[in-house]
Order: sequence, then structure tokens, then C-alpha cells
Amino acid sequence: MIKKFSIIFLWVIHISGIIGIYLGYEDFFFPKSGGTLLYILLLLVLWFPLKDLKFCLLFLGCAAAGIGVEWIGVHTGKLFGEYHYLDNMGYGLDGVPYLIGVNWAVLVFITHSMAQIILKSKYIVATVGAGLMVFIDFFLEQICEYAGFWTFSDAAGFYNYICWFIIAWFLHLVAFEVKLKGDAKIASHLYIVQIIFALSIWIIIST
Repeated sequence: MIKKFSIIFLWVIHISGIIGIYLGYEDFFFPKSGGTLLYILLLLVLWFPLKDLKFCLLFLGCAAAGIGVEWIGVHTGKLFGEYHYLDNMGYGLDGVPYLIGVNWAVLVFITHSMAQIILKSKYIVATVGAGLMVFIDFFLEQICEYAGFWTFSDAAGFYNYICWFIIAWFLHLVAFEVKLKGDAKIASHLYIVQIIFALSIWIIIST
């Protein structure tokens, strides 16, 4: 019952955000994005679940890798392109929000679980999982500046998605070797709700 309620509340948060932003209250909702991501993390911890030590270490490793590659990206432009983070991503280290590391790790975990629903091959799982991460990144890139998350000097280009895919692919290979397993149902909810939110906001700002 608690698990079901927590999933319903996840959807309520995102649908409320979509409606509120549509009505013009983006200045209220977007600064709360960090809290929403932390709630997503809480659901991952509780219901994925994130309890085995090796999975906890994997999560921390993915988060650290995410922060590391984003630091390279922000400070050199050699990964993802020329960009920098904005205020709504919260506190960070040398221009890279801590939450972006959390986001990388969460996405690896949920997309890996989704890819494993019917797939068994290590390289196919890694490819599909990385593809799912690039897919959600595509939608986030369409709203990132409007939402106050990050901004590119130019629009996010093909190079950005190639970098995302390659890095995500290697993280998925590591996850496969660690034998990461989780609740595909909760993973699907965590993934789909973010896609619908980003797509809805993209539609709002495009009309």
C-alpha cells in the first residue's frame, strides 16, 4: 500500500507541476526540481530497492562518474559542448551540481532495469539502456534553459548525445558486471513520468 501511494504521489507531483507551469507559475515550480529529484532518489532507495552494498557502491560510482564527466564538460567543453549550469540545479562543486551526479546514477539504474525486462545480452542491454538515457536527455535539453537547469552556448547538438551515449554505455557495462537487478515496474514509473513531464513542458513553451 505504501509503495502504491508513493508512486501515485510521484505522478501527482509531476502532473501538478505541469498544470502549474501551464498556468504561469514556473517561478514557483522549477526551483522545486531538486526536491523532486530527491523524492525520485528516495523511491529508488526504498522500492528498487537500493539496499545491497555492491549496489550502493555502484550508485555512488555512477554519481561520481557523472559529476566527473560533467566537470570536464563544463570546464573544457570537450564533452557535451559549451554549456554551464543554472541556479535551479542547486548546490554543486566547482560549477557542477551534486544533483546532476544523482541524476546520472538514477538514470543508469532505472534504464538498466528496463532494458533487462526482455534482453539478456550484456552489450544489447548496455546499448538499449544507453539509448533510453539519451532519449530522456533529448527531451530535457528542450526545456533545460527555460527550467533554469543548464544552458548551452548553442543548442545541444549531435555531439552532446554521442557523448551521453558512450559514457552511459560504459556505465551500463559496469552495472551488468555487478549484476544490477531491480524492480522494473518502479523503474518504468520513474522513467516515464520524467519523459511525460519534459515533453509536456516542451509543448507548453513551444505553443
